[in-house]
Amino acid sequence: MKLALGTAQFGMRYGLSNTLGKVPQQEAQKMLDFALDNSIDLLDTAISYGSSEECLGHIGVVDFKVITKLPPVPENCANIYDWVEEQIAASRARIGVDTFYGLLLHKASDLMGAKASELYTALDAHRKSGEVHKIGISIYSPQELDLINEKFSIDIVQAPFNLIDRRLHASGWLHRLKSRGIEVHARSIFLQGLLLMPLSDIPTKFNRWPDLWMRWNQWRLENAVAPIKACISFVNQFEEIDRMIVGATSVRELQEITNSFSNNFVGPFPNLESFDEMLLNPSNWNSL
Repeated sequence: MKLALGTAQFGMRYGLSNTLGKVPQQEAQKMLDFALDNSIDLLDTAISYGSSEECLGHIGVVDFKVITKLPPVPENCANIYDWVEEQIAASRARIGVDTFYGLLLHKASDLMGAKASELYTALDAHRKSGEVHKIGISIYSPQELDLINEKFSIDIVQAPFNLIDRRLHASGWLHRLKSRGIEVHARSIFLQGLLLMPLSDIPTKFNRWPDLWMRWNQWRLENAVAPIKACISFVNQFEEIDRMIVGATSVRELQEITNSFSNNFVGPFPNLESFDEMLLNPSNWNSL
């Protein structure tokens, strides 16, 4: 199954369109049961996702592959190897797993600093020991890949990709990653829920892109396609993408996502492509 379940909502309120807040543990249990029943076998979490790892540990995830992410390396870190070891050990204890399918850096720029080689050596040691099957990075822009380039051997790149943010493809990096045998995991395929909102519900701070929202709304009306199906189908057409990480706050939402994945829309899709970092990177939204 190409879908993977993102679990940020299990530990905190996450997503622009999330009006329900953190997912209760009982609902999270139902979601994981539904995921298994529908061949969704990969879970994506992070140490910085609030209590997400603890929630997964309480439920039990032995039947899943699990990816977690290390937080940024502290500036005053004296021994990176020990720090990585402590982070992994604590994460394994919280989730209740012996090994991780993937261990990613939440801040890819950690592989660009003065201690990059030391950090990579620590990650590689855990990969060689079998505690971690694959190592990789989570990026916000393909420009980060330009800086890291071929310095380090990584297995997974997690990147934003959606109807508006097509930079991974436009830059040529989507093809280059695949040609190197690196797994590509697309996240933010709904742009934190912004692409799923009715036109009337889009926050006013996004009014600086009126033409984009009008084109999106008009296309949806003319094609009678649910936005969730359009978003999933757009990403699904790229064979280079190995996984689509999707978040949900209920079994009902997850069911709608899996139904949309199973009933693919062929296209053509609207041209909503943008290169405006103020729109593409949610960390900039507070400045709008």
